[in-house]
Amino acid sequence: MAHQIKRFPDLDLCGVDTSRLEPRDAALAHAIYDTVLRRWITLQYIVENYLENEWKMIDPRVRAALMCGAAQILLMDRLPSHAVVADSVEWVKAQAGPRAGGMVNAILRRIDELVWRNSTPGQEVEAITPEENPEEFAAAMKASFRRDATPPLPSDDHGHRERWTDRRDELPLPDGRAVALNVQALPKDPDERLSIATSHPLELIRAWNKSFDRREVRRLALHGMCLPATILNTAHATGPLPPSLVPHAAPGHHLWTGTHEELADLMRTRTDIWVQDPASSLAVQSVADLKPKVVFDMCAGLGTKTRQLAAAFPDATIHASDKDNGRFEKLKALFAGHPRVKVLEWPREGAAGFTLEHAGTVDLVLLDVPCSNTGVLARRVEARYRFNTKRTEELAAIQRQIIADAIPLLRRGAGAMAGGSVMVYSTCSLDPMENEEQAKWAARWHALEIARERRRMPEGGPGESDADGDPGARYSDGSYAVVLS
Repeated sequence: MAHQIKRFPDLDLCGVDTSRLEPRDAALAHAIYDTVLRRWITLQYIVENYLENEWKMIDPRVRAALMCGAAQILLMDRLPSHAVVADSVEWVKAQAGPRAGGMVNAILRRIDELVWRNSTPGQEVEAITPEENPEEFAAAMKASFRRDATPPLPSDDHGHRERWTDRRDELPLPDGRAVALNVQALPKDPDERLSIATSHPLELIRAWNKSFDRREVRRLALHGMCLPATILNTAHATGPLPPSLVPHAAPGHHLWTGTHEELADLMRTRTDIWVQDPASSLAVQSVADLKPKVVFDMCAGLGTKTRQLAAAFPDATIHASDKDNGRFEKLKALFAGHPRVKVLEWPREGAAGFTLEHAGTVDLVLLDVPCSNTGVLARRVEARYRFNTKRTEELAAIQRQIIADAIPLLRRGAGAMAGGSVMVYSTCSLDPMENEEQAKWAARWHALEIARERRRMPEGGPGESDADGDPGARYSDGSYAVVLS
């Protein structure tokens, strides 16, 4: 975590090393690490209220201890606060010295006092606000002043309210509940409050405001902090499905309810089903009625959509490649020996190099282009912290170049659709700059016809469950797909 503290907001994709821990301790370590990454902005905001020095001036090891400790106290159930404080203090004393231990001890105790726990029910008081009484608010935050009365909304004995209502004295949880606080600690401005409460950069919240109404922006932010379900594409299953797979709201998909180990065993023995969210399968599904003979997956990544293409078009030859060396090697290993999938090395001259051998030979080109990942923030937690408008503009330029480079591959005059072959452009972004605007650009500058344009919004976030109360059965990421011909 100290390593990630140094890198934020450009977080490393590596996980936490638990190889030397017992299974139970390893599970807890992963849970703490994941909680900090998912709620980084929330936790840093709370911790900073108790610091005398600027955040970046504090030893990264101390900041790591404070973030991990605050995550356990505020956001994780069934962990005794005194044990969390004691463990955090002992660790930081060993890493950064006794003085650092004293600082961590004092701050984590104050954060623990910030959580409302019902002890004197039946009274109501106004929570302190920084605007109306800055001196009292500062004193309450610094000393975690505990009032001997309940907040305006009730909470259980663990400081949890039944649901999050966007109040300034509560923090949302992934299951739809909220942690009740003793003070109105969150900002008065609605955008700033949503940003901190759900741990999404303010720039991202404001970008969403330009495309969606307030209710949808709030829903998207909540979806981004939930724990994503494991969903399998079962549309091409050739045998019975195990009991651990239950029907998902999206046809052709099932929710996995078993253990990670059981899933790994299943994936080793079945090639007709695979892990794939309904949003990810949208692009190939949009052209499933076509009959291409040659398909080119130019941005194949780890091969999920390549596998779907091979299943959807059993008579087609599938070419697949990826610019990233690591992904390319995994792609090559995944399809080694496959009779119809040919993994091609990325040309030195870039994507345009494919035209030297494959110009005018492809019926269906799939472009699952690099994007801002704003439709998959529950899965790609680190992507939210990297978001900024300038980077999105840079990605949009890359996406347009990929489209332009792929056009010469298309077979003209015959193929999958009347009048020629088709290109499927897709992203896991919610930004029109990367989606609808790119389709319009392709139509204007390359005379491509827009068809079958679809956007899938994220679903199944906190408080969104199916008829049986299972949020996983509705869970989906967000994506966009359009057919260009």
